[in-house]
Amino acid sequence: MKIICIFNQKGGVGKTTTAVNLAASLGKAKKKILVCDMDPQGNTTSGLGVDKQSLEGSIYDLMIGQKTIEEVKQETSAENVEILPSNADLSGLEVELLSVDDKHKILRDHLRKEELDYDFIIIDCPPSLGILSINSLVAADSVIIPIQCEYYALEGVSQLVETISLVRESLNKSLEIEGILMCMFDGRNNLSLEVVEEVKKHFKNKVFKTMIPRNIRLAEAPSHGLSILDYDKSSKGAKSYEKLAKEVIRMNK
Repeated sequence: MKIICIFNQKGGVGKTTTAVNLAASLGKAKKKILVCDMDPQGNTTSGLGVDKQSLEGSIYDLMIGQKTIEEVKQETSAENVEILPSNADLSGLEVELLSVDDKHKILRDHLRKEELDYDFIIIDCPPSLGILSINSLVAADSVIIPIQCEYYALEGVSQLVETISLVRESLNKSLEIEGILMCMFDGRNNLSLEVVEEVKKHFKNKVFKTMIPRNIRLAEAPSHGLSILDYDKSSKGAKSYEKLAKEVIRMNK
């Protein structure tokens, strides 16, 4: 079982899109997937067809010790994909855990201690560095960093790598960077090509070969509660996430 966290403290870079569609693509490839939605906005939850307004239990209940994974997990609209769903309740967790010892290890302890039968666990983090993201990084084996193909792409990335290094030094020695994922790529745009070159210079062989294109169907899919594979499997977005899933499976053989 491999636990992969999708993390960038910058918002709007394709993090949730990647969590939903990589999970769905791995599921289509006959892998058994659990998604952990650690973002209080709950966009991964609704993007996989789960109504975040009417949850009987959420990842918040798991984190405060009131429910188990078994009690919280739900089926999703994607094949072979289950989710620990999230909603706005999660936003109060930071304050509630102030006086709790080992609060950084809560998610890890649940994912490691319960007998889970999954090939991959995908964690979607909020776009900030608080207790939710730290819990996600401490629980994970590796991190996928989505980066938008735009002028300021590398701004903040060195800080992000520094954060991952700090977590590795003090809280999770085995944490690795699984790969850098270039999102919203437009091959006709010189800037996109320049940004990719710049990122490759910086991260060398850590950049995924697959790049996620700017694609209108990808943007539409979440409002239908479907992954891109179930919304429009012939779209460029669907094909690129299927390629990414194959790359991730190959790297983890």
